[in-house]
Amino acid sequence: MMMLKLLGRYLLPYKKLLALVLVCQIVQTTMNLLLPSLNADIINHGVLVGDTDYILRAGALMLGATLVQITFAISAVYFGAKAAMAFGRDLRSHMFRGVTAFSTADVNRFGASSLITRITNDVQQVQMLVVMLCTMFISAPIMIVGGIIAAANEDGPLSLILVAAIPALMFCVGMVVIRLVPEFQHMQVRIDRVNQVMREQITGMRVVRAFVREPEESARFGVANEALTITSVRAGRLMAFLFPSVMLVLNVSSVAAIWFGAHRIDSGEMQIGTMIAFLTYLLQVLMAVMMSMFAAIMWPRAAVCARRVAEVIDTPASIVTPPNAIAELPLRGSFELRNVGFSYPNAEGSVLDGISLHVTAGQILAIVGSTGAGKTTLVNLAPRLYDATAGEVIVNGVNVRDVDQEALWSHIGLVPQRPFLFSGTVRSNLRYGNEGATEEELWHALEIAQGRDFVAAMPGGLDAPIAQGGTNVSGGQRQRLAIARALVKRPDIYLFDDSFSALDLTTDARLRAALAPEVADAAVVIVAQRISTILEADQILVLDAGRMVGLGTHEELFETCPTYVEIVESQMAQAA
Repeated sequence: MMMLKLLGRYLLPYKKLLALVLVCQIVQTTMNLLLPSLNADIINHGVLVGDTDYILRAGALMLGATLVQITFAISAVYFGAKAAMAFGRDLRSHMFRGVTAFSTADVNRFGASSLITRITNDVQQVQMLVVMLCTMFISAPIMIVGGIIAAANEDGPLSLILVAAIPALMFCVGMVVIRLVPEFQHMQVRIDRVNQVMREQITGMRVVRAFVREPEESARFGVANEALTITSVRAGRLMAFLFPSVMLVLNVSSVAAIWFGAHRIDSGEMQIGTMIAFLTYLLQVLMAVMMSMFAAIMWPRAAVCARRVAEVIDTPASIVTPPNAIAELPLRGSFELRNVGFSYPNAEGSVLDGISLHVTAGQILAIVGSTGAGKTTLVNLAPRLYDATAGEVIVNGVNVRDVDQEALWSHIGLVPQRPFLFSGTVRSNLRYGNEGATEEELWHALEIAQGRDFVAAMPGGLDAPIAQGGTNVSGGQRQRLAIARALVKRPDIYLFDDSFSALDLTTDARLRAALAPEVADAAVVIVAQRISTILEADQILVLDAGRMVGLGTHEELFETCPTYVEIVESQMAQAA
């Protein structure tokens, strides 16, 4: 059902190409069916009677039919492949746009590795089925019906062999197809698992080596790989059984045709050319049945893939822009939480509960707390990476649920806890939020972020290459480039999610000193581990297990908030 839905939605727009495929297949199949009859005439009326002129005339007609058949066969494959490739392109594009609109919770629901498999491998399986449908499956019914009619026209009694051969062939193939369906279902799940394990191990290679976990990780990959191998072998064995059974039916049918045909020739009821034509039609019909069954074999796996693809397409993004969304915000540099709470789906408790605060332009709010206190989750509520499950999140005077998402993001500059750089150059990464930024603006942002010196020292400067994820620069350099990227955007709300943790104290101090005048007219939210980073903040929010236990300046909290005092004293003890 899902397969038909996808085909109707993404293949029907190319109905003109499909019509051309159908016309080409009809013509090339008709020519293919004409050739055995012409060959029989050459034998019966030319070779046996020694009529050379008839042989030449009929041979020329066969040559012309062959050229027409080849031309239209190539055209059918061309138009069919073009329709199938366009189908795959549109499907991948639609899935990509849908996935990029997903919230973080939506992505976590499927898993990154599964989404990658669905957009690539699963779409490819459905696309290959479309190729088979446009090439083999369209011509096969025409060949079967036309071949049976032509065979019966050559010799009616002998064509009864097809009555037994076709059901036998369909039974053999059908039994294999039925058993292949669950194997293909398991195969796609196990491909997901292999991708997941590989992705984790490649991404966390340094952690694996640091903890000497290569044997354990190899064993974990081996388990996933072995499960996929076992499933693939089972499917392969079923496929391997198919072709001998098909060849058995074909050969038995050919032997039966020759046996009974020879008796009919001996009795004068049939000519030699007619029997040769009948054998050709028999093989054409059975091969067409086999081709249609071969396409049917691909259907189960493609159907499994289509269902997985449809799951992604039919899953609406949990965070969407509402109708009549607000595009122009009345204020600038304002971030407010009103009794906000948040809990993850199926979680036992809340991550945040009853958080209220207000930051205006020119103010700095710092957030501190122990690991798991909900600091990052709180920061993620402003750009709607998650939606609060209770209370209101107000940005620039408007509830974020009522704001156009692109308009909302244009006001926010986020530096995430794990800074991510895209493959390209320093320049392309810095311009990610502002494509029109000048070179002077890029260097200015780097200078504020304390990254000018190391970028200038890189071969190519701003045009120095950056690997995917920024793996060719250090953690501190990644953080500084991510900060510079946010500065280039020049938003009115800055969210720094533990963005200074990889910097040494000297660089941290210089960066904060340079940053202060740059963000003087913006609201700034800083999640920090080091108290020294936030001493000058206008407000410091102290979180403990998702609850607000303190809000004020450093001096106020040091006198009124035991949790904050404990954090400060622990860091002082470590420094001592």
